[in-house]
Amino acid sequence: MFFARWLLTVLAFPAGGWLAIQTVGSNEGPLSAAVGGLLAGAVIGVAQWLALRSRGFGPRWAIGTAAGTAVGSALAAVLTGAGTSVGALVLTGSVIGAFVGAGQATQLGRGPRTATAWTALVSVTWAVGWLISGNVIVDAERGYYVFGLSGAVLATVATGLALRLILAKRPTPPRTDDPSSTTAPVAATR
Repeated sequence: MFFARWLLTVLAFPAGGWLAIQTVGSNEGPLSAAVGGLLAGAVIGVAQWLALRSRGFGPRWAIGTAAGTAVGSALAAVLTGAGTSVGALVLTGSVIGAFVGAGQATQLGRGPRTATAWTALVSVTWAVGWLISGNVIVDAERGYYVFGLSGAVLATVATGLALRLILAKRPTPPRTDDPSSTTAPVAATR
């Protein structure tokens, strides 16, 4: 059931992008990128959180997603000059995805290796999302904040499959029957 709910979040990418471009206008530099990224990231983050909350995730997922999108968008605008070539869009996706992934990874609770892997996966899927959308969108020079539905399908399916694996693994609780985990009484010496 989780995966079906997660797949519905694909619609949050174009919805968040639409809200951002209607509210802020085109992505023309770090300030507009940060504000537009915050709006788009909030829509995406809330949708994903709604899909994850039955698995015990709180609203911090949405906050991490929105903050990551805002910071990543601003940095990407600096690095690319808010460029709209396919190469600039791919770099933008990679940068934003890394910040989004890092913000979300703090909520996974599965340790640093899983957090690092999640951050890398989101970075790659957002880069490929822009690669796909950058070759489909006819008006990329408009300065969109997130990739469209074509790229969102790949990013959503890939991250959803990864989350199924991550969430299937329960954190390992400490063993209580391990003799090394108990302390033996120490005799008092004088």
